[in-house]
Amino acid sequence: MTESVPVRCPSCRREQSFTPPTYPCSCGAPLTLPVVRDGAPQKIEHRTWEDTWVAANCAMCGRQGHWPQPEFGCACGALVRVPVASAPDPAERAPATARPGGPATGAAGPPGRPVLRPAFRPVTIRTARDAVTAAAQYLKWLGFGGVRRPEGQDASGVDLRGPGVVAQVDPTTRPTALRDIECLWLNGLNESAAGVFFSLAGYARDARARADALQLPLFIMDLTGTPQPINDPADTLIRVGPPKR
Repeated sequence: MTESVPVRCPSCRREQSFTPPTYPCSCGAPLTLPVVRDGAPQKIEHRTWEDTWVAANCAMCGRQGHWPQPEFGCACGALVRVPVASAPDPAERAPATARPGGPATGAAGPPGRPVLRPAFRPVTIRTARDAVTAAAQYLKWLGFGGVRRPEGQDASGVDLRGPGVVAQVDPTTRPTALRDIECLWLNGLNESAAGVFFSLAGYARDARARADALQLPLFIMDLTGTPQPINDPADTLIRVGPPKR
């Protein structure tokens, strides 16, 4: 279990317990962001793209990744950014791969047992089409087969389809709205498929809350094309792969 650390709000000076977020590295190991215990939290006044991400190294494989900057909302109304220790240069280690005799790439293992996969190879995002391509590659890496773009303009707004999955990609600079989340969920419900959402600018607060309630996996992508999970359903999808059909 991740140990909580005391954090003092810079606005009201109230101290509270903060649990550092844990994310799954592409090697399958959990990575807990190294929050600085004696650091100085900052009140968020304006957001920038650079402030949204922090670099951290996986203790298991040594690979460096970029993860959402930890923050919390104080009861006084302030949004606070929690400092994270600077990541050292990644150790020179071979990329993680599936162990001989382990499950095939993308194959879902027994419930609760992590799926072993090779490292994900991202697609650099320069255009909206690149964002859809990156999401398609990631879905295949997760274990969804036959992922493709619908022919022509899909009136439902679905950007990617495959056996058992529908996905939407929001490449805009605005947080994804609640309506987009609900539309994707309804599409998945109508097609008896899992819905997966990818966004470049994150999600509105009500959209995030509804996705959590609907158990809809949410991912955020940076311009390197590497999706990062931002809710529990996304973490579970990475850990155990797609649901068996």
